[in-house]
Amino acid sequence: MANLKEIRTRITSVESTMQITSAMKMVSAAKFKRAQDAIIQMRPFAKKFNEILQNVSSTAGETDHPMMQKNNGKKVLLIAISSNRGLCGGFNNNVVKEIKKTIKQNPENQYSILTIGKKAHDAFKKTDLINSSEILPLNAQTIWDNLSYENSVSITSKIIDAFNENIFDKAYLIYNSFKNAAIQITVNESFLPVSSPNENIISPVDYIFEPDQEEILNELIPNTLKITLYKALLDSFASEHGARMTAMHKATDNANEMKNDLKLFYNKARQAAITNEILEIVAGAEALGG
Repeated sequence: MANLKEIRTRITSVESTMQITSAMKMVSAAKFKRAQDAIIQMRPFAKKFNEILQNVSSTAGETDHPMMQKNNGKKVLLIAISSNRGLCGGFNNNVVKEIKKTIKQNPENQYSILTIGKKAHDAFKKTDLINSSEILPLNAQTIWDNLSYENSVSITSKIIDAFNENIFDKAYLIYNSFKNAAIQITVNESFLPVSSPNENIISPVDYIFEPDQEEILNELIPNTLKITLYKALLDSFASEHGARMTAMHKATDNANEMKNDLKLFYNKARQAAITNEILEIVAGAEALGG
């Protein structure tokens, strides 16, 4: 049985841990509110932008735009969006699992991974899959220090340039989509080439192209990709703080429960020690009286 001093030390340690987890929960809660507002405002804009692209493409008929052509090549780029910090439950691990699952399902492809976030990079840095230096010479992990549309555009532009240079044939975004503070959905969606419109869908709008179709698509497709990546980053950012806030809330509750158990154990041990001392005194007094 641990002595009273050891129990007091453990209680102090648990209280310190509880203060840290509680503080991290409050910090994430403050950041989560801003991140949640940002992704909620961004989603309708991104959805409408994609609808415009689909409508314009379907109205224009067949197109030979290079970023819309289906490619049967085997070189696949996985764009993994994770966080730079941990202590957020299974947030980062879900992205890593989805990447491994994708590679396992189609082992004939030649995969490379572009990591946006230190945790995903650390998970694959000992493999030959990391291909960030060839596509993105800049350190993409620093985007979380200042997440903005301008910073995300620089990443998207380099990915588009790499696609046009045939460094890879297909690209997929793998990230956590925000649903609420407790639920994040791991998403694996196609990024490049841009999907062609469904032939069965008839556009409700009849477009008159000015300038021509090619020039409009040259402007519209890159902007759609930039918005898509920025939305994914906002999704991941809100999901990260929601996951961390939930994880720290559970950790605080667990620490509080452990502290209560230790205090109960400490009180029982202290009571037993006092009882033993009283019994020893009574026994000694009786011995002297006898």
